[in-house]
Amino acid sequence: MGKQLVFVLMLCIFGLVMGTFSVQAEQTESSKARDHQQKLLTKTDLGLPEQMVRFDYDSGYSFIYPKDGVRGIYVTGNSAGGQRFLSLLDLINTSELNSMVVDIKDDHGYLTYRPEEDSPFYNISQNFIGDTDQLMETLEENEIYPIARIVVFKDTVLAEKKPELSFLENGEVWKNGRGEAFVNPFLQEVWEYNIDIAEKAAKMGFKEIQFDYVRFPEGFERRDEILEYRLGNYEDGDDNVQKRVQAVTDFVAYARERLASYHVDVSVDIFGYAATISEAPGIGQNFSKISENVDVISSMIYPSHWTPYFGIDKPDLYPYELTKEYAKVENEVLDALEDPPVSRPWIQDFTASWLGAGNYKKYGKEEVEAQIRALNEQGINEFLLWNAANRYTQGVNYKPLD
Repeated sequence: MGKQLVFVLMLCIFGLVMGTFSVQAEQTESSKARDHQQKLLTKTDLGLPEQMVRFDYDSGYSFIYPKDGVRGIYVTGNSAGGQRFLSLLDLINTSELNSMVVDIKDDHGYLTYRPEEDSPFYNISQNFIGDTDQLMETLEENEIYPIARIVVFKDTVLAEKKPELSFLENGEVWKNGRGEAFVNPFLQEVWEYNIDIAEKAAKMGFKEIQFDYVRFPEGFERRDEILEYRLGNYEDGDDNVQKRVQAVTDFVAYARERLASYHVDVSVDIFGYAATISEAPGIGQNFSKISENVDVISSMIYPSHWTPYFGIDKPDLYPYELTKEYAKVENEVLDALEDPPVSRPWIQDFTASWLGAGNYKKYGKEEVEAQIRALNEQGINEFLLWNAANRYTQGVNYKPLD
């Protein structure tokens, strides 16, 4: 009788366990139907710990992806937390714009808001955005789609704080001609540092994490054997270009997996010319490989940033022609991918007077609309406006083909 009781109990336990597995299986099948699947993160090939994502995060905010696509502006931390925010809010509410890309980790490496005092990021934070809850509530009330910009590998703050995570020259942190330092994309510690910040942005309620400066310093191919730095999990092999490409691509893929449970889109800013070549050898950007691992790809295609290209001698003078020719190339590259991301280029809303007389023109309503029209004609209906000072042209028709 005792053995029978034990047997019955064992059957019950087995049934409960299998029932749990069945529920989990049903949940897994259900999750496959979501836009952003939850994934088992297995990165043992990179020497990373195996971990599982087993939760869904709800920030409590309700933001809906714009039905006719994102049309956004760049907003610094200072602007998001200062008086200029009101004018930017008015610009969006009185135009066809619908989104803001807000600095959460800026070009220097600072957080633009104060986290809790016991946060590991408190000492690298600035109180630009005094109340992040109020910011998110305002964006929600005004139906403005929120995107968090996080500058990744250009990070003077972290480089100076932890030189071992950077590139050294004669024992000192190397800086480029603008006095900017970079941290090392080969190192997992640098990855985790930035993705931890991205997770905090997702918890705030941002619906997209936009990673910028996902690359090595410009011209790194001329310095890769001069500077002192660690290779982390990328020591094997003799092709330094492919090591850089792999490290950058792997970071993007890993970041997307780490953020899957927050149901946020992941986007990457990338040099426009990267779409026109197989890969950028120094900085490690391969347009196709990065595009395969993101939800949105945002090429920086400002006419002022091109040397003679596409048969155009002075690109800044021809915003429509430059943008049109670029869009044709990008479409070809993305069309070759099995599951291409959304294309959402950065376009120019500033005047590049530093190019010198005869090489630039004053950008205003006509020039901004010309870029948008060129994109729209090539089937690209999303864009972001860049002006470092956040002073955008008034009276622009952001849907010129309607």
